Amino acid sequence: MRSSTAVAEQSTAPDGARIPTVIADDVHIVYRVYGGNTGRGSATAALNRIVKRTPGAGVREVHAVKGVSFTAYRGQAIGLIGSNGSGKSTLLKAIAGLLPTERGKVYTDGQPSLLGVNAAMMNDLTGERNVILGGLAMGMTHEEIRERYQDIVDFSGINEKGDFITLPMRTYSSGMAARLRFSIAAAKKHDVLMIDEALATGDRSFQKRSEARVRELRQEAGTVFLVSHNNRSIRDTCDRVLWLERGELLMDGPTDEVVRAYEKETAR
Repeated sequence: MRSSTAVAEQSTAPDGARIPTVIADDVHIVYRVYGGNTGRGSATAALNRIVKRTPGAGVREVHAVKGVSFTAYRGQAIGLIGSNGSGKSTLLKAIAGLLPTERGKVYTDGQPSLLGVNAAMMNDLTGERNVILGGLAMGMTHEEIRERYQDIVDFSGINEKGDFITLPMRTYSSGMAARLRFSIAAAKKHDVLMIDEALATGDRSFQKRSEARVRELRQEAGTVFLVSHNNRSIRDTCDRVLWLERGELLMDGPTDEVVRAYEKETAR
């Protein structure tokens, strides 16, 4: 494990300034649901409206993220909290480049990687094959995958009750699949790693391993974003928290301060 001095050196520029990895500048994200109000029209007509961006009578707009601005720095672990539908996962997708912004910009230094509990894997392939494909998709070489393969399997814990790694993914429970996804993603050093609810999956033993790995990734001078409804995981893992509600950024600050304010509000 690297010393805190080494981490600090990698997390700052030669002049001592912190190194930004993600800048969100007045980000607005709008979903458009075509034909949502009327239920009328053919699939072809709906597709034409989407391609041509021509609003029809049945277009519904959902303003999911409203004017969010922040700067994330290398070496930080940032939690995103808020009630369901507050825009947390949508914001992560925009940072990952999976959703366009309606207004504003997202700037990133390095390649952001988004890990969600619904991240796609090939259900008809074995866990072993999915480890290989997942590693290649993240840019790892075959040699790197071979070197880290057993650590990935051991970390996931899916072989603790049998040789599940050689079985098709369709035979896995949702928790087993999510643990394997996290284990694959966590095996690589990331410039920016975004984790959507993955730490909430599995027993407390796996959650502790996950939290420890997030801290290691952070110490390797990357930036980690964590979306979770588990405030204990946020407190154990993150040094900074963004609190979103109804698409707006209500608070951005030290973990204990923001989580206390959030818990006080939700207790009412």
